[in-house]
Formats: sequence, structure tokens, C-alpha cells
Amino acid sequence: MQFLIPKNTKRSMLIFGYFQTIDLIIFGCGMGLTILLLMIVAPTTLLGAAIDLAPGVISAFLVMPIPNYHNTRIIIKELYTFYTTRQKFIWKGWCFKDEYGEKK
Repeated sequence: MQFLIPKNTKRSMLIFGYFQTIDLIIFGCGMGLTILLLMIVAPTTLLGAAIDLAPGVISAFLVMPIPNYHNTRIIIKELYTFYTTRQKFIWKGWCFKDEYGEKK
């Protein structure tokens, strides 16, 4: 038996097929802060312009869609979880009796 599952089955649960609500909140806050900084601190130098544009660029980078993942924010979260959790996986198998027994 073979089952055909469409590639985009979860896209209908996302906004515009790509974004969760938190993604749009992050992006909106970053863009709002960028616009506010551009109005308050007029960029006269390249460093000033980089500082003013930084919140928008960082938030856009975090919500950028990535193939095989949801977005960059999810990849960073999964990498953090992977490196901060236990990495020793104990094999129990499906056999009634283990051939080699447990190693301690």
C-alpha cells in the first residue's frame, strides 16, 4: 500500500502559507522599531544607518522561510534544543531479551 501525501499539507494552517502569528509579530515589531529609529535618529553616517536598520534586518532574517524547515527562528530553536539536551540515547530495541545485556 502506498499513500500519497501532498507536500504542503501544513501550509493551510499558516498565514500566507508561510508564517505563524508569532512570526508576523516579530517582523512587525522589528519593522516598527526600525521606522521609529529612522524618524528619531536620522542616519548621517554608515554606522548610524546600520544601527537604525538592524532591528528590521534581524527580524526579517528570523522569519525568512527555509526549505525543509519552517523558518530560521525554528532552526535556531532546534539547534539550541539539540545542543542543550541529553545526547546519550539508550537502545532498548524491540526484542524480548537483549543479546548483549545492558552496559553500565
